[in-house]
Amino acid sequence: MPDIPSEWTAVSGQHLLEAMGIFLLFVGVLLLGSKYVPGRQAVGRPDPDGVTRTYNLNGLALFLIIMLLAVLGDVFDVISLSVLHTHFAELFIVSNIFACVLSAGLYWQGSRLQSESPGESPGLLRGFFFGRQLNPSWLGVDLKLFSYRPSLISLALFNVSFAAVQYDTHGEFSLQMLLYQAFTFIYVLNYFQFENGMIFTWDIVAERFGWMLTWGDYVLVPFFYCLAGWWLLDSTDSIPIWAAVLICVLFVVGFCMFRGANEQKHRFKQDAESSIWGRPAETLDGRLLVSGFWGVGRHLNYSGEICVYFAFALTTAFASWIPFALPVWLTALLWHRARRDDRRCRTKYGELWERYTQRVPYALIPRVY
Repeated sequence: MPDIPSEWTAVSGQHLLEAMGIFLLFVGVLLLGSKYVPGRQAVGRPDPDGVTRTYNLNGLALFLIIMLLAVLGDVFDVISLSVLHTHFAELFIVSNIFACVLSAGLYWQGSRLQSESPGESPGLLRGFFFGRQLNPSWLGVDLKLFSYRPSLISLALFNVSFAAVQYDTHGEFSLQMLLYQAFTFIYVLNYFQFENGMIFTWDIVAERFGWMLTWGDYVLVPFFYCLAGWWLLDSTDSIPIWAAVLICVLFVVGFCMFRGANEQKHRFKQDAESSIWGRPAETLDGRLLVSGFWGVGRHLNYSGEICVYFAFALTTAFASWIPFALPVWLTALLWHRARRDDRRCRTKYGELWERYTQRVPYALIPRVY
């Protein structure tokens, strides 16, 4: 079992200053790009006060532009993607500090504007952790939706930097590195392709923006979701073809369930007369979808997401337990979220939800659980 990478434990003061500049420039460019780069205009759901917001959905353009410039810059020696690898620990520290400072600023702004919900006055810790504002914005950019952009784009950049370091060190890409790059690129690209669906999710519609979401966006996703990439840097002996095929199958099946279920649900909410799997959508009283993935399991979107994360980790061929810490943790998290979703839906829909659970008795694994 390999040791913890030395880059995780060796922190340089010079690197820390450089990391701060890299991080602030990156977030600043994305914030300005989110405001000024043209994109599709989409109207979200009304908030509890009845206010609707228009979002500039240009995340795909920003993602492709930044990735193209980063790769071309590395190829033509204008920049070096390996700096993200060598400055990883310092960037991690800077991101944690930024998440805390941003959360404190949002808490102060929320207190000043008195934007908490009527009748609710969260204490300091609760207000800081969960946030006091529902839809804070800077420069006219909604911060909740915006924060997914530095989160996922930096994840993609970290992953590409691992490929660059492997090639610079060994002069070639291993099969497992190519698989990992393909999986993670598709994962991020697809999010931005369907960014419109994000504005209708629970996080955007109902969650306040505090430390919990801020730390998740700026620290958890970019720095923990890329763990498998570290154990592929020096993995130059390619895995067997049969293993690569099985991992690909796991990823494709999981990805289809994950994105497919979410897309079906979003399409149904937008148009109850839409077709799913080539047939008119079937519902219970026009409110609960029982077609497609939602007629097979109540939370197959979570099941698919778990499969995707295990596919990421399996590219390391069990070189360490650390890459598997993320999918195991997310499995527990999504299992718990599925139970919370069931309780919330039972409260919301009452007898209709009982009919749905009778119609679709399995939550995460058809015929098992």
